[in-house]
Amino acid sequence: MSDCLFCKIAAGEIPSTKVYEDGDVLAFRDINPQAPTHILVIPKQHVADSAAGINAGNSAIVAKCFEVIAKIAESEGLKDGFRVITNSGAAAGQTVPHLHFHILAGCEMAEKLI
Repeated sequence: MSDCLFCKIAAGEIPSTKVYEDGDVLAFRDINPQAPTHILVIPKQHVADSAAGINAGNSAIVAKCFEVIAKIAESEGLKDGFRVITNSGAAAGQTVPHLHFHILAGCEMAEKLI
């Protein structure tokens, strides 16, 4: 999608602090971190606007994103734990309509999210 912020980051049109990249997945540091470690993991191709758009035709990229999340957790030394969040829709706090996952770590997190 030509007007999608994350598509532009994946295409290299907007700079990012990359943590991981391969042909399918890009991970980069969030510019407005909500925890000491805050990394976004995205499929490079715009496969869905949110988790609500995951289906049998695109679920393999979701699995790959989670494989990358595990690699990042190891490479970042997140031995004490980390949280993975995806927001789906504006009411859930999603601000960029491109499927993405937040890795949050580096501080104690409450068990209750709200």
